[in-house]
Parts: sequence; structure tokens; C-alpha cells
Amino acid sequence: MKSIKLSIITFVFACLVSPVLYAGDFDGSRPLLFSVKTILECAPNGKSQMVTTEEMGMPQFFIIDCKKMTVSPLPPIAGRRDTIIKRMEHIDGKLILQGADDGLEDIRDGVGWTVAISEETGMAVLTASGDDAGFVIFGACLLR
Repeated sequence: MKSIKLSIITFVFACLVSPVLYAGDFDGSRPLLFSVKTILECAPNGKSQMVTTEEMGMPQFFIIDCKKMTVSPLPPIAGRRDTIIKRMEHIDGKLILQGADDGLEDIRDGVGWTVAISEETGMAVLTASGDDAGFVIFGACLLR
């Protein structure tokens, strides 16, 4: 009887503690695989449209490595350097990353960006803005 009570107490304690243990899975302590799900392109005239990664000329997947402070396309793209993460914060259960990217050489396509990743679920929203366009990208992360 004593061992059954101990087992029940252990089980209940494990159930209470387990969400806390898993809550930090997407905290940036390990590399993340970011998968693009939906892209919304917004123009200054108020018109918005859904676009694909192919139309945007961007990969479907990225590796986010907070220890190296880099975001890399997956698979790697020849001649494409990693994007540098300039700022990282933990706010309200979200991992917030910010940076800027010059894009392709000799093309005026640079953007500033911010991504908010739920530290609990890995769901993510990335916003980016450049000349006369803004983008909202919804995605999800997996531990790499």
C-alpha cells in the first residue's frame, strides 16, 4: 500500500513538473529547424496577398542557432551567407530574435526582421520589412 501511494505521489508530481521541464525546449539553448508555413506580403496601398516560398525566392527551412547567433537556409544556398542574429531576448515565454539582412549582392532587397518563437510550442511569427513591402511569415520550429 505504501509503495502504491509513493507511486501515485511520484506520478502526480511528474505531471505537475513536466510542463515546466518542456516549457524551455524552444528557448534557444539548442539549434532549431524553422519551417515556413504561410507568407503574407503587405504593400503600402493596404493590399496584402499570400505568396509562396518559391515566389519569394526563399527556402522552406532555416536553421536557427542562437549559440552561433546565426540563421542559415537549409539546404545551404551557394553564395548565400548566414544571417546574423543581432539581438536575442526572452519575453513572456517567447524567444525574440532580431536582425537585418542585406539580401543578394548588388540588389536593393535588404530587410529588418524580428521573429517571436513560443518557448513552449515552437510556433513562430516572423515579420520583415524593406522598401515598400512588409512580410508576415508564420511557421513552426522543431529541435534540431
